[in-house]
Amino acid sequence: MSDDDEFVEVQRFRQIHYGSLEDQERARLAQNDEVKANVNNDALEAGRASGNINITEGDTFDLEEHNRETQAELLAEFEKRKKARQIQVSTDDSEVKATLRQLGEPICLFGEGPADRRERLRKILGQLGEDSYKHRGEDASKKAKKEEENITWYHEGSENLEVARYWIAEYSIPRAKTRIHKQKDAKAVPTTQKNAKTQDLHKRARAVTNECSQIGDNRPLSFCQFSPDSKMLAIASWSGLCKLWSIPDCQLIRTLRGHNNHVGAIVFHPQATVNLDESACCLASCCQSGTVKLWNLKSEEPIADIEGHAPYRVSRLAYHPSGRFLGTCCFDNSWRLWDLEAQEEILHQEGHSKPVYDLAFQSDGALTMTGGLDAFGRVWDLRTGRCIMFLEGHLKSVLSVNFSPDGYHAVTGSEDNTARVWDLRQRKCIYTIPAHTNLVSKACFQPEHGNYIVTGSYDCTAKIWAHPIWSPLKTLAGHEGKVMGVDISPDLKYIASCSYDRTFKLWTSELQGGL
Repeated sequence: MSDDDEFVEVQRFRQIHYGSLEDQERARLAQNDEVKANVNNDALEAGRASGNINITEGDTFDLEEHNRETQAELLAEFEKRKKARQIQVSTDDSEVKATLRQLGEPICLFGEGPADRRERLRKILGQLGEDSYKHRGEDASKKAKKEEENITWYHEGSENLEVARYWIAEYSIPRAKTRIHKQKDAKAVPTTQKNAKTQDLHKRARAVTNECSQIGDNRPLSFCQFSPDSKMLAIASWSGLCKLWSIPDCQLIRTLRGHNNHVGAIVFHPQATVNLDESACCLASCCQSGTVKLWNLKSEEPIADIEGHAPYRVSRLAYHPSGRFLGTCCFDNSWRLWDLEAQEEILHQEGHSKPVYDLAFQSDGALTMTGGLDAFGRVWDLRTGRCIMFLEGHLKSVLSVNFSPDGYHAVTGSEDNTARVWDLRQRKCIYTIPAHTNLVSKACFQPEHGNYIVTGSYDCTAKIWAHPIWSPLKTLAGHEGKVMGVDISPDLKYIASCSYDRTFKLWTSELQGGL
């Protein structure tokens, strides 16, 4: 047999027993696939057993049947995003910040640029919706309008006002300089010596008792003030009369006739009874009809009238420390400043939203303070005309204001039954005295050093409060009606109180040394 025949026989034998070469290769691959599948199945079973593989068997997630709420939320979110994309947002970064501020959102986040800020605003507007944004815009416009109404308006003044402001500046600056030097000298006094004086003063204040009581008129008494020499007491009455009484014997000196209804206040010129002639203008008074009258110490008739308030009520008035100017409170929500030498009104100042009830001048003459029925007080700089401090804190009408002789403390009495002490340097209220069980009609500092405050109230009492610890020292009880006014004599010997019961009383310390 040849070699070729032998090769053919071998191939035939392999084909019979093993199949063709393609069949053998196919069988080999199939066997390899089976081996791999077995290995993968074993690995899958091992992973499933260990908890690393979780395969659901035929479960499906049916959105329609099981998660309709989620679907609705997603659709709503898509709608919000669609609306947000349609909202027109300004490309001006300042306008974007203004809108964010209006919406109560922070105008800038850490690392945020103008584009990011604009996109954040777009998202916020998309969440709020256009209606909500419009309502917020309306509320903001109303708020802005309300703030506009509370703005203090300054009107252009006359040439005489400019001259008066320069005069007040020249008058007040040397007085302020002298006051500050005195305060520096007082600061150098040892603390032990200061404490001893304060304790002695408080001891005398606790020993205050009623010296005398006098019927002042047949109608309620509304106001009282000592003369600069402490030898007279001026009393105002609802009968329209004003009376001058001698101190301390309480004898009637003169009755001033001129008003025809309730007199709100009567005040002495700062130099009256000291070095001012008796025939000059020594007193001023005001009444409910809006009239202001000037008086001397010789006649029972007024020597001059100040017109310009009618028909509005004039509740209180006060002399400037120089005596040249007179301040009046009017129920047309303003206060006025009158130049008595030029005999004209030089300032008509608005600023309160309700009637101005009381005003007081600082001892230097640079500042004035007003209290209104709007429950606010204001401090004005007479040299510039600006409102330099807004006294906010009382819950009801401010009925009394007064400066301390130190120049930077002030006290206000209110219809909310409290007295508040303010520090002009710190520009805030430093203490609230829960003074009485009824409204505080009058509050004033001791005129020499301000070591105590006297308050009068409609609860029929007056009280003395220590400064600066604000503890009660003495309650002056004895009136049968509302206490309408109180005052402290310049020589510090007496405290006077007048009442709705038609009487006025003098109070003094049983110990020597005065108050």
